[in-house]
Amino acid sequence: MNFEASRAKALDKLNYFIENNLSEYSKLRNFDFGPKNRSNISCLSPYITHGIINENEVIKKSLSKFSFSKNEKFIQEVLWRTYWKGWLELRPDVWSDYLIELNKIREDFKNNQNYINAVEGKTNIECFNVWVNELKENNYLHNHTRMWFASIWIFTLELPWQLGAEFFMKHLYDGDTASNTLGWRWVAGVQTQGKHYLASEWNIKKFTNNRFDNIKLNENATPKVSEKTYPIIKQDFNNPQNIENKNLLIFENNLSFEITDFQNNKFKEIYLISNKNENRSIKLSEKVVKFKSLLIEDQEQRLNAKSIDCKVIDISEIKKIENCYALYPTVGENLDYLNSNNLNIGFLYRKLDQYSWQYCNKGFFNFKNYIPKIISLQKVSL
Repeated sequence: MNFEASRAKALDKLNYFIENNLSEYSKLRNFDFGPKNRSNISCLSPYITHGIINENEVIKKSLSKFSFSKNEKFIQEVLWRTYWKGWLELRPDVWSDYLIELNKIREDFKNNQNYINAVEGKTNIECFNVWVNELKENNYLHNHTRMWFASIWIFTLELPWQLGAEFFMKHLYDGDTASNTLGWRWVAGVQTQGKHYLASEWNIKKFTNNRFDNIKLNENATPKVSEKTYPIIKQDFNNPQNIENKNLLIFENNLSFEITDFQNNKFKEIYLISNKNENRSIKLSEKVVKFKSLLIEDQEQRLNAKSIDCKVIDISEIKKIENCYALYPTVGENLDYLNSNNLNIGFLYRKLDQYSWQYCNKGFFNFKNYIPKIISLQKVSL
């Protein structure tokens, strides 16, 4: 497991996966063979999360190799995060309520021994302990393992899902506000009310090739219950007409300006925004902070090589910049900072998000029916 912080390395990883492992993806994707063998999955999410490579790029590359029908499962997985983001954009209070709940629960559990044992990988469940250490060491977990992990955390260890979501965000290189928060809610049974995900011994054994034995889990737990409901809040994702000669802010989710929809617009100056832990509600591990910092530096070097004026600034310096727009940071820590400091900045939205988010009003199974249309609107050939 090696995530080098550069677009060049991300493209190498993408190209290698497409040429060598994409053909078996649908059949093998649910297997976790361990951190030394990730050939059955792409491991691109840390780069897609930060915009180092984007969904269109990945999908287009996959379709140059195989047909849509052969690629459909892979493309669905690529667009899951796009869907989760859109779902949360239409219901942003889910995130703000989560932070309020987390603040209280964090205080209640700070001395709880079961919680301490869980985050230190000292439970009586061997596979869980292995995954805790793997997460801290590699800052990545297989997606199927994330589901098992969350289920064990919630239903066997009986810990609040909010703390589990925080633990993932702290350590994952691909930590994403929407997919992480909503994924944990889904496992708990509060995202789709009454439907939860229960890890089982047979399932873990099968999809880890029997790497673990004697896995004692609560396989009869009932879903968690939430009284809160979140109606859709109508949003305007339209772009302003005139953006020439403005300053541009780029946050950590869009770190490849040269492949954005706005690459041909002339901006006065580009500012790459660094958001350190003191401004975050969820404090990230040193390794994750460093990873983000290196990705920002990589974007700065690529822009400088193209003679595009840019500089890296701390998020607190935004208030000094006038006459600017920002590539939309999406619901999460960066947008929270702008809102809490009353920084009224115009946003520029990706075409992919504008097209996709209108179909995020319901569940993913409804969304996936529109994937061919979304792709065709992006001018990605099927």
